[in-house]
Amino acid sequence: MERIPEIYGKLVFNDRIMRDKLPGDVYKALRKTIKKGTHLELDVANAVAIAMKEWAVENGATHFTHWFQPMTGYTAEKHDSFISPTDDGQVIMEFSGKELVKGEPDASSFPSGGIRATFEARGYTAWDPSSPAFIKDGTLCIPTAFCSYTGEALDKKTPLLRSMDALSKEATRILNLLGNEEVESVTTTVGPEQEYFLIDKDDYAKRRDLIFTGRTLIGAPSPKGQEMDDHYFGALRPRVAAYMHDLDMELWKLGIPAKTKHNEVAPAQHELAPVFDTTNVAVDRNQLTMEIMKRVAQKHNFVCLLHEKPFAGINGSGKHNNWSMTTNTGANLLDPGKTPAENTQFLVFLAAVIKAVDEYADMMRLSVASAGNDHRLGANEAPPAIISIFLGDELTAVIDSIKNDTFFKKNDKVVMETGAAVIPHFTRDNTDRNRTSPFAFTGNKFEFRSLGSSASVATPNIVLNTAVADALSDFYEVLKDVPADELQSAVHDLIKDTFKKHERIIFNGNGYTDEWVREAERRGLYNLKSTPDVLPRFIDERNIRLFTKHGIFTETEIRSRYEILLENYCKTIHIEACTLREMIYHDFSPAVIRFMDSLSQSVISKKQISSLISTSAEERMLEKISAQYEALYVAVGKLEEAIARAEEMDDGLDLAQFYHDPVFRDMEKVRSIADGIEAYVPDEFLPYPTYSKILFYV
Repeated sequence: MERIPEIYGKLVFNDRIMRDKLPGDVYKALRKTIKKGTHLELDVANAVAIAMKEWAVENGATHFTHWFQPMTGYTAEKHDSFISPTDDGQVIMEFSGKELVKGEPDASSFPSGGIRATFEARGYTAWDPSSPAFIKDGTLCIPTAFCSYTGEALDKKTPLLRSMDALSKEATRILNLLGNEEVESVTTTVGPEQEYFLIDKDDYAKRRDLIFTGRTLIGAPSPKGQEMDDHYFGALRPRVAAYMHDLDMELWKLGIPAKTKHNEVAPAQHELAPVFDTTNVAVDRNQLTMEIMKRVAQKHNFVCLLHEKPFAGINGSGKHNNWSMTTNTGANLLDPGKTPAENTQFLVFLAAVIKAVDEYADMMRLSVASAGNDHRLGANEAPPAIISIFLGDELTAVIDSIKNDTFFKKNDKVVMETGAAVIPHFTRDNTDRNRTSPFAFTGNKFEFRSLGSSASVATPNIVLNTAVADALSDFYEVLKDVPADELQSAVHDLIKDTFKKHERIIFNGNGYTDEWVREAERRGLYNLKSTPDVLPRFIDERNIRLFTKHGIFTETEIRSRYEILLENYCKTIHIEACTLREMIYHDFSPAVIRFMDSLSQSVISKKQISSLISTSAEERMLEKISAQYEALYVAVGKLEEAIARAEEMDDGLDLAQFYHDPVFRDMEKVRSIADGIEAYVPDEFLPYPTYSKILFYV
């Protein structure tokens, strides 16, 4: 068996491979491009392409693909072989710098929000040298950006890279102004934790709702859910442990630093967490992780569910985005150090983050909005829809001392004693954790906890990077002309004023309470509960100005994404509504009718045997189910009418709101009645597995 250090990254064209395969001058030129974002000359690209091809072929690759992330939320790839025919009827294996740098996939059938018409097919993929190529299924995958023939970004990577550049520029300017002149660039880093469900493949195949929508649209709760708290961090079931082991191995081969794995709160729910990485690499690797999770699951006769709410009545799945900023000299800008009150650099960047989140809380909320995530946010299983920041006791005390011009006294470390002599003493952290907070400081990073499990982590980081860059830009404008001997005082005043102006966004309490909802309203914070509520914020003039100012999006790109998000929301609910209607008619109704026939036959049989035998129990049950079934028929009829009305409406915000209100409300009514009936129907009559079977028989 191969040792882990030997297999780690074996399928990645990483720095070690590049240093080994490339000529020295080519390697240096490529590293300069990766580190500083300089232009890569074609002769360098040609040399890299030859080495990359040779390495890929040595590792069994026969094809290459430009691997990109269109606005579907998934990845895309078109495979081309390395073969090139020769005059003597043979082939040689070739791969040029031109093929490495640029590809040309059809752009007509990807979401474009009106940027591309169906008859306008040309689009381009362009190599991202900062994200390493890798081999998957015998194909060399080259991470790329994706743009239209007219230059607009059609993907998530391009604006992400732009946002990273914007933050690096603004952070470097501030650091240099503060006297930290050796800093040349700042990189954002992300560690995305990933929650997911594992269910049996055979059970999945029997549920058309899971197949078509990723979540169950009907299903009575099982007698036991998560109320005993026995699944969280519990011992892994052997079959699940085997899956997790194979998943780790596959991820490690691809250089993905999978670190932590455990059972989550809900039955059949689990979590995987990697070590942090540069943001665009972390985004690529999270997309790849989700794909590998699904593929490995198939080998173990599982299906991996990444929907935010596969099962009603138990926790859904999220994705925690652990975000920080690091200089090219290796300093973490969100590390408070031993004395945060005296760490001016840290306080400047902390103030910038607080200002950014407060001013663009609507965009933070929009960055995690989806039909699936609407089921979680504010449902006492995920952070509320109200965006706020948790800082903990110590940092809050530091901020209070700065606002009030009082002395901050750092508390001594508290030594924790368990009362058992054999257990070593240890010191308590300076702050507790707050799982109800959407945006929590966790020592040397911020954890954005509101993301849905199926989402790309690109969009939240685009918004976060851009908003912080904007705050730092404002800081620079305030400080750039201040004389050197007055700079320290000016920085102090800037930090103080920022904390005072934006303190409303800081909340260290329980975000699940009604009291917080009322308090947030009093503070003037957004409470954008649903996707249709928040999407119009994208095309608000202030937000358009933010993204265009820093070159993240053009106004055309913003409006196209707005249209795509609206369309995606409407299509998602439409598919769910049609699937629910189909399940009721094709699966559920026949099962209920068979069960009622069985009850009727029981009544008839007993009466035939003897008029003295009581049939009241069967008759009462039959009457109850029959009445509920009539109500179900009426409810499905209303749902059909709502679907028909929606199909006649024009696309846009009105349609999204119609799907959110009448259509979704009618779906919930159908589900409520169906779930009530299902509680009476024995499993042998149902054509699909129940919650009990799916969640507890793995």
